[in-house]
Amino acid sequence: MQYLTTPKHCFEPITDYCYPPHFLQVDDCEGGSLKLHYIDEGPKDAEVVLMLHGEPSWSYLYRKMIAPVVAAGYRVIAPDLIGFGKSDKPTERSDYTFQRHLDWVRQVILQLDLKDITLVCQDWGGLLGLRLVAEHADLFARVLAANTMLPTGDHGASDAFLKWQTFSQEVDVFPVAGIIKGATVSSLSPDVLAAYDAPFPDETYKAGVRQFPLLVPTTPDNPASQANRLAWQSLQQFNKPFITAFSDSDPVTAGGDKIMHKLIPGCEGQAHTTIEQGGHFLQEDKGEELAKVLLSFIHANPL
Repeated sequence: MQYLTTPKHCFEPITDYCYPPHFLQVDDCEGGSLKLHYIDEGPKDAEVVLMLHGEPSWSYLYRKMIAPVVAAGYRVIAPDLIGFGKSDKPTERSDYTFQRHLDWVRQVILQLDLKDITLVCQDWGGLLGLRLVAEHADLFARVLAANTMLPTGDHGASDAFLKWQTFSQEVDVFPVAGIIKGATVSSLSPDVLAAYDAPFPDETYKAGVRQFPLLVPTTPDNPASQANRLAWQSLQQFNKPFITAFSDSDPVTAGGDKIMHKLIPGCEGQAHTTIEQGGHFLQEDKGEELAKVLLSFIHANPL
């Protein structure tokens, strides 16, 4: 598999994300390997909080949450999906599939021998994370889902998502920072916008961010649809603590929390919340508030 690695100097101007990098080698499914970057902060023997980002962000999105969660005594693992952040970026769009991404994140869990995981997932972090919860329920202790869903394609996608999907394929230059800016409600500084653009020096690095919107199951015959249906069968048996913290200003995932409340037994009795003045990327808009929700959830549901 052919891939690119974003030069280190692209990340050097970033001043509000100063975590030492860690890397794993994951199977590229074609006889080689890819380098996957992750943040690993906090005591190695502490309870694990796994933070999964989505499209087109990277672990930088969680910078406002990492410090308070580590300060509370937990170990935070925040990987960059292959094709994003400081991880390697395959150059062909066909290199990116739902199953491959699932297997790459699974390798993080297996190689680091993570157990009793508290999952925090948003956007594609949920598509991948909820599949992993369904397939490895024994490894997860709790789940916090924020602005995400596990679609099967059996129900029509929202107009907001379909418009985004069309835009992502037709725009000449994929505006990563512009997408983040357009899906937040707070004002983002030039430095923050530059940090979101940093992993992608030019269009050749953007095969993944281009392909991701097409991988979301929007029709019943999507390659991931049947596996996602099976995952829902498992999630409907998931009795461990499961909380939703969706925001009030995200038209793409609005209402998804109510579906989870209805179908996932672990949602019963939890302090589900709506984050006010938060856009799709609520970690950017309200990261500190979301961290408080997370810590309260953990404390209310001890192992």
